[in-house]
Amino acid sequence: MKGRYKEEMAELQTSGAWRSIRGLVHEGKYVTEGGARMLNLSSNDYLGIMSRPDMLEAFYAQLGGEDALLGSSSSRLLTGNCAAYERLEHRLAQLFGREAALIYNSGYHLNTGVLPALSDEHTLVVADRLVHASIIDGIRLSGRPFERFRHNDLEHLERIIRKKQDAYARIIVMVESLYSMDGDLADLRGLCALKERYPIIELYVDEAHAIGVRGGTGLGMVEETGTTRQIDYIVGTFGKAIGSMGAYIVCDADVRELLVNRSRSLIFSTALPPVSVAWTDFVMSRIAAMTAERARLAAVSAILRKAIADAGGEMPSESHIVPFMVGENAPCVELAESLRRAGFFALPIRHPTVPEHTARIRFSLSSAIDEEEVCRLINLLPL
Repeated sequence: MKGRYKEEMAELQTSGAWRSIRGLVHEGKYVTEGGARMLNLSSNDYLGIMSRPDMLEAFYAQLGGEDALLGSSSSRLLTGNCAAYERLEHRLAQLFGREAALIYNSGYHLNTGVLPALSDEHTLVVADRLVHASIIDGIRLSGRPFERFRHNDLEHLERIIRKKQDAYARIIVMVESLYSMDGDLADLRGLCALKERYPIIELYVDEAHAIGVRGGTGLGMVEETGTTRQIDYIVGTFGKAIGSMGAYIVCDADVRELLVNRSRSLIFSTALPPVSVAWTDFVMSRIAAMTAERARLAAVSAILRKAIADAGGEMPSESHIVPFMVGENAPCVELAESLRRAGFFALPIRHPTVPEHTARIRFSLSSAIDEEEVCRLINLLPL
């Protein structure tokens, strides 16, 4: 058995797909590894909240009582619930103008827990080909039949729906609003128009990489496109731009109650620590006012995107996630190492995370990064 594992590990190393957990020390927008201090371009701290000691100080100054507890000691349906959960869910429902919201421990817990709870034998699932692995795992756990449509190809999606609509009572269409590998956007208005033509459709939109950074008040692409009330299940995470942990679904009240009763990843998980939920609520109460941070993020992202596009590089990105396409695993790793030596921590994204021959450096930008730093990075790229 050990020999087999060694062979598999050797194959991963040879192919350039080997991964390891890195020993990093974090300091705001920088990380230190092996004595080298680098600008962190692989974090999901899009609004630079982890570089904001003033926010942490303000949070700790008002922290007290049950909110300060570091553990919940139980699942939420036993004794793990707390007032911070109630406040946060109420806030989310109000912000989005919807009936209800429900908090999960992580985006993975959410995406693997919602679909198995809501779908039945009369449900077909149709997902964009590039949705996150956690959505795919949720589909598999549900055991429901599913189809995948070509990325952002609504004509292909409609052909699937026309072909399958008579065989099912409902079709759940699953997309990300902002895709984590290419940084491009789903056509939410087009999806909502498709839903109007085919009432059998229910829309599931994952806003993991858009919450906080898109929309006038930071409520994501659903806010930016004015589709909040047309989408059945709006989901997202707090572990990226919000600088915390956990995930949310905004939905109708009866959907929430069904999830509380059927969603195994919620029912059988110890609840998040009250202090973590309280921190999330604290940040969400301030997210609408962070317009300057969103503007800075948009500005530095545009500079990097333009430089790559002007040099003839592939440019699917429309956001703060900017891929620099390399192609094969080995040269992608080499480029990441050269950037590391120059003071930029930017990890290679390789097959099997992305399709073969599409390895890339995925620059994950933050509002804490300034234009001078982006220009230094551009000068290091083989454009």
